[in-house]
Amino acid sequence: MRPVNFLADNEVTLLHTGTDYFPALIAAIDAAQYEVYFETYIFAGDDTGKLVVAALIRAAQRGVQVRVITDWWGTGRRQINSMHDELTAGGVEHRRFNPWFKRGVTRTHRKICVADRAVAYVGGININDDMFCDYDHSKALSSPRWDFAVQVRGPLVAEIQLEAVTQWRRLGKLSLIKRIGLYRDMRKVEKIAAAHAVQAGFVVRDNLRNRHTIQRAYLKALGQARKSVLLANPYFAPSRKFRRALTAAAERGVEVVLLIGVGEIWLQDAVAHSFYPKLLAAGVKVVEYHKTQLHAKVAVIDDDWATVGSSNVDGLSLFLNQEANVVIKDAAFAQSLRKHIEDAIADGKVITYDDFEHVGHVRRIGYEIAFVFYKLLMRVFAVGKYA
Repeated sequence: MRPVNFLADNEVTLLHTGTDYFPALIAAIDAAQYEVYFETYIFAGDDTGKLVVAALIRAAQRGVQVRVITDWWGTGRRQINSMHDELTAGGVEHRRFNPWFKRGVTRTHRKICVADRAVAYVGGININDDMFCDYDHSKALSSPRWDFAVQVRGPLVAEIQLEAVTQWRRLGKLSLIKRIGLYRDMRKVEKIAAAHAVQAGFVVRDNLRNRHTIQRAYLKALGQARKSVLLANPYFAPSRKFRRALTAAAERGVEVVLLIGVGEIWLQDAVAHSFYPKLLAAGVKVVEYHKTQLHAKVAVIDDDWATVGSSNVDGLSLFLNQEANVVIKDAAFAQSLRKHIEDAIADGKVITYDDFEHVGHVRRIGYEIAFVFYKLLMRVFAVGKYA
């Protein structure tokens, strides 16, 4: 299976932080005439969340079919119940993803919106205030959360729409035969030859047909890299294959730079630190970002390959949760995203191999224990797929 099915003639706009994203999102919902499909992991009850809820209700009340999916764990039981009552009272159809872990531990971590099958939004930005931590809505940030989404117009919207509709139907009451039919239907999206204009592909990860799709897209791009790799991610705990692809690129002379968000979860930071010595020894440049919360899941490889989405480079995203990324092959888009990443790198702290000379043996052992523990957890939850 090809990792990415690129479609031509798309218009893809990069949206940086909620400053760009929320006005565009709300404008698309307000302009919708027929239908809106919306899916997110976190939907906070703050001022930002209230603005989006109001837009969704306005659309429903003027006759637009509005269907919303929110993750039960990411949004939180109390908030999701309160929001469910408000949305349904306003005419919006709302479904909770995997309440009480009835379908295992898998979460929907995707952030998708499609309006009138004409415009789609995909990225890493949840519905919450940029100036507060997404894991603690009472904790203020010194700068807006560093994150991205894309606005898509063109043939790719049909694929995003199909996935949104399939997810909605999947959460309803379906017989086994109808569920099988859903995955047959997913294969019927028209294949358009990638020839010119902005080429883009939509890649999702689930536990059925697309278990390794996002990782494969990364591995293929890393394997073909000839000049540079810029990868920004908040939770860095990739599989062995992914780590080998990064070090192999660096060892053949490719400039490989990792921008890693730190300071949220001690275990996650310790796991990332356990990888540093081998990555640095292979020539990978590691930069830690402390300016604000880094939540973006983006990468630029060489001059014209870029990705923006919800998938972290860790076991949860690559092997367990449902995720969605857009991959773009376009020099202008890649250059725009590259500039944002390079600016963030300039604000970060470069980690050198010598830094580890000052790390005590106890802490180094702690990093290794953290990785072993993390790997064990991922192998249990991801049914042995993480290694």
